[in-house]
Amino acid sequence: MAQISTTGQLENASREMIATARYTEEHNAPAVELVEKFTLERGSDTLVIPKVGQMTISNLTEGQDMVDEEEIGMTTVSVTTGEVGAKIIVTDKLLRQNSQAIWNIIGRQMGDGMARKKDEDILSLFTSLNGGTTFGAAAASFSSANATSAIGKAKTAKFGSDIRVVVHPNQMLNLNKELSTIGSGTIRPIPTGFSATRLENFWTGIRLSGVPFFEDGNITRDSSDDAIGAIFDKGALGVLTSVAMKKERQRDASLRGTELNVTADYTAFEIDDSRGAPLTYDAADPSTSA
Repeated sequence: MAQISTTGQLENASREMIATARYTEEHNAPAVELVEKFTLERGSDTLVIPKVGQMTISNLTEGQDMVDEEEIGMTTVSVTTGEVGAKIIVTDKLLRQNSQAIWNIIGRQMGDGMARKKDEDILSLFTSLNGGTTFGAAAASFSSANATSAIGKAKTAKFGSDIRVVVHPNQMLNLNKELSTIGSGTIRPIPTGFSATRLENFWTGIRLSGVPFFEDGNITRDSSDDAIGAIFDKGALGVLTSVAMKKERQRDASLRGTELNVTADYTAFEIDDSRGAPLTYDAADPSTSA
């Protein structure tokens, strides 16, 4: 008997599909793993994150009262989530011909799509860090001198104690050419505190002044081949999730197929723009014939 999309076998296959999609998403969105992650509590529609300023501790004189009065300087960031999703219709005929293979393909495609969406949502926040004032400049090379200068500026500005750098792969290649010997085969383990399984494909193996460098191919280039990455503390940006990726199947008899809907409810947001800055440098493709 021919299998159709309402059978238990295909329901199991679609479960495997969403498992594949989730795995693919988790392992292809590096920016998500480099920012703070929050989960919206059940029954809530808004997350409120408090931020506080710095206090100054003064010298005291014995027998004299303290006169300096400090303030908490508390402000808050309020965040709500939004839905994203996609759907695909798989016909009965296609399922009859190769059901398992098609679900695996759909799983990878949807996982890649969700990962790219979340990653790009975070990357779009880079330009607003540091009040929009970038480190670097258009057409400038991402050299070791410029990279270390950006780190110096970040530490001087007290971005935080958990700083990381994310740049376009071509920008990272320029830095690698200066710092590494091609073919040396040196393997540097990913720093403690980062997920090796989810970031190993994006970890560059480089740390300068204690700051780890990652590359992200979802960073776009403008018409002049310049790209904007960022140097930031983990607490500069965040992702709030209300509902992780889920799927729903719906039979469409008139189409002789099954509609598969995948949705998620989340948002990427800026927590504190004073804890990061954009990095603008040239990201042109390297020559393969020079």
